Amino acid sequence: MKLLALEARQNATYYISRYEQVVGLGADLYVLNGEGTEDFWPADRYRTAGSRSIEALIAAAKEWHAEEHFEGVFTFSESGVLAVAAVAEALGLPGIGVEAARASRNKLLMRQAHERGGAAHPHFRFVTTEAEALAAGLDFGYPVIVKPTLGAASNYVFRADDAAELRERYAQAAQGLTELSWYAMEADGLDLGPHGLLVESFLDGDEFLIEALAWDDEVYLGSIVDRVTAEGDTFDDDVHHAPTALTPAQVEAVHEVVTAGARAQGLRRSVLHAEVRFHEGRPHLVEIAVRPGGGGLDHMARISAGYDPIAAVADVARGVRPKAGHYLPTGVHTAALCLLPPASGRVAHVHVPDGLADRDDLFFLKVTAKPGDLVRRPPAGNSILGFLGVTGTSFEDAMSTAEELAAQVRADLTGPDA
Repeated sequence: MKLLALEARQNATYYISRYEQVVGLGADLYVLNGEGTEDFWPADRYRTAGSRSIEALIAAAKEWHAEEHFEGVFTFSESGVLAVAAVAEALGLPGIGVEAARASRNKLLMRQAHERGGAAHPHFRFVTTEAEALAAGLDFGYPVIVKPTLGAASNYVFRADDAAELRERYAQAAQGLTELSWYAMEADGLDLGPHGLLVESFLDGDEFLIEALAWDDEVYLGSIVDRVTAEGDTFDDDVHHAPTALTPAQVEAVHEVVTAGARAQGLRRSVLHAEVRFHEGRPHLVEIAVRPGGGGLDHMARISAGYDPIAAVADVARGVRPKAGHYLPTGVHTAALCLLPPASGRVAHVHVPDGLADRDDLFFLKVTAKPGDLVRRPPAGNSILGFLGVTGTSFEDAMSTAEELAAQVRADLTGPDA
């Protein structure tokens, strides 16, 4: 199994642990970054194209493919989805196609696809001025959501409860468009669709994160994780639990809406990360991405539901049907959360207590921030220190353990906001 992983611009070292998982599955893994550091991956299996342009990426991939004969190409990055689709087409390798990739990356095009396909979704409007945003708020009714069309990781995603808040949040989100790292990591030379802001009606129920698979005429929900965050207006403090508290009937309703959304986006064979919220008793689509969910969601899927999203990525990339069935929880309770800095500032040091990583009930601890990094908290951004996940004997046990251990990981910050 010889695979090529790709990013137009390297996202620090964030995906190395996932690349290592792919290697652990038996893959011979090569990495191509358009722009990246020299020591990112073993030298004999790593190259940079020297540019984020799609032409440079395709040329570099073609040259390497002629030497190594890759079976597939993939990305774990939301910002790499369109680039990988274009490279796969150029190399004649399995892929979802550029049009489906664009509809699965750009939130406006995704919403329009869901509308055409009859998949339940919030009301939405693309806005370019404060006046247009306020008109949408008046039409939809408050609260509303403001979000970038080409964002990720909840950066510059805000809830506004009235017109005054919407004015403030619109200005912050519009400024954020000029600083959005996920947009800056896209390949140059690709049509990404409209880069701007959406205003959406608010979905008032609980949220669920699904790792899934589309394969030919079927969609399989491999894992369902409940978002149990004490929700505010910036969607930045993610706390998750699995197995889900959904009833079998609710799981079936979720399956129906995810299936409708995946088909609407043109996804025939793809890994899916779906986010669903209930509204007035019915599940509605927040989004369907074509890569696994971030943080520890892959670990939660394996432990709580016996589904491996990373193995699915490797299989789908080379056109092999992954091992996946319909949702079947294992009964093991898991809880995971983001490790958040106390404020915006520059990281001086991240403290992790001795022995914490050796705990039997800790299945995931990943510190992504390092000394010198600039971390931003809402409304200026949504930086994190890392992730932590634990197992437990019950929902309460897993949640209390996760919160207890997360409180022990702290960061020293410098700067005016710290």
